[in-house]
Amino acid sequence: MPWTELSIGGLVAVLVGLDRTAALQLMISRPLVAAPLTGWLLGDALAGLLIGALVELLWLGRLPVGAAIPPDDTQVAIGATVLTLTLGPQLALSEFPLALLCTLVAIPLGKVGQRFDRLARQRNGQLLICAEAAVMTGDFQRIPRQHLLGLGHFALASFATYLTIVLCGWGLLWLLAPTLVGPVGDVGNWLWLVFPLVGTAALLSSINVGRALTLFAAAFTGAFLMLWLL
Repeated sequence: MPWTELSIGGLVAVLVGLDRTAALQLMISRPLVAAPLTGWLLGDALAGLLIGALVELLWLGRLPVGAAIPPDDTQVAIGATVLTLTLGPQLALSEFPLALLCTLVAIPLGKVGQRFDRLARQRNGQLLICAEAAVMTGDFQRIPRQHLLGLGHFALASFATYLTIVLCGWGLLWLLAPTLVGPVGDVGNWLWLVFPLVGTAALLSSINVGRALTLFAAAFTGAFLMLWLL
């Protein structure tokens, strides 16, 4: 296990994981940003962009808004990027099919992010009770500490999700990648089509505004025509 790359990915996972819901929300937690950033720090931004685009297309309609807790697409993108850039040289496998395989392995592991996120929110609910007690007793110095502890809980949840994805994915891919990379590469073009179609279907299922379906279909078709012309 290359600990330097793992540590760099963990640092990015914590920082952008806080941006997901807990702080700032500058959208750097989106896979399309987080994965290329991780790839750039590890020396291959293009691989990160490939993985980020795939995951972003898949999670277009599932955002962590309000009480909704979708699987952690941020850590899926970061974990898949770290796995691709660390396993590729060691297994002497080509980058494109390995990136697809790492993404496919990381996606179901992202479900653990829901569990860690719920635990963080439960702990922060207890911090709210402590903050209210501090107000009642006049101990106002405790309140900033409760806020920082709340950020710490979300940071730990992000890091735990990232670590689970990378460690479990590393073990699975070390055993399966030499066998599965070939078949995945053979159907790579179809997988490229599946990711945006699934993301589009998720978006369409959440549209409740009149004429939005027609407008979305027109915009989607126009974008594909523009890409074809270019």
